[in-house]
Amino acid sequence: MNDFLPRAQEILPRTEVLLNEVEVERCYDRMAAQISADLADRDPVILCVMLGALHVTAELTKRLSFPFELDYLHATRYQGETRGGDLVWKVSPSLSLQDRHVLVIDDILDEGHTLASIERCLLSQGPVDLKTAVLVEKQHARREAGLEADYVGVRLPDRYLIGCGMDYRNYYRQLPYIAALRTD
Repeated sequence: MNDFLPRAQEILPRTEVLLNEVEVERCYDRMAAQISADLADRDPVILCVMLGALHVTAELTKRLSFPFELDYLHATRYQGETRGGDLVWKVSPSLSLQDRHVLVIDDILDEGHTLASIERCLLSQGPVDLKTAVLVEKQHARREAGLEADYVGVRLPDRYLIGCGMDYRNYYRQLPYIAALRTD
């Protein structure tokens, strides 16, 4: 048994739901409609940023009725921790991005260090264009200058969030709603 499990079990009762399952579904619907309007005729490559975007990517792509290629990358700053460190590339995309329209899907845009590094790396591979989608964008002033996601499900306060791919030390990604740790 993981030594952290007892602490993880104590976390859920200390959260409050910020976006319920129905509200999250509406975010996915709206984002998928926007993505479809922009990319349906572009034969895009959709890249899932593992692990956080696994759920977001599944929810968004099942709402897309146009052809696309799906791949993933695994780059992380957290590695099971609650604070980010240096970016670690675990897996690069296997599909060629040269002359392709690319959509990167991630769970959250917080300070943006991970997404900015991913963008720089992918742009060096020669895509026609690169768009980004995140379920959650945190509202604060610490984001990398000029970094914005093209598709955003919801903007939420600067709190520690779990659910819909976001985790607390690798736990609770599976929650179908978005909750925040209470500050009391």
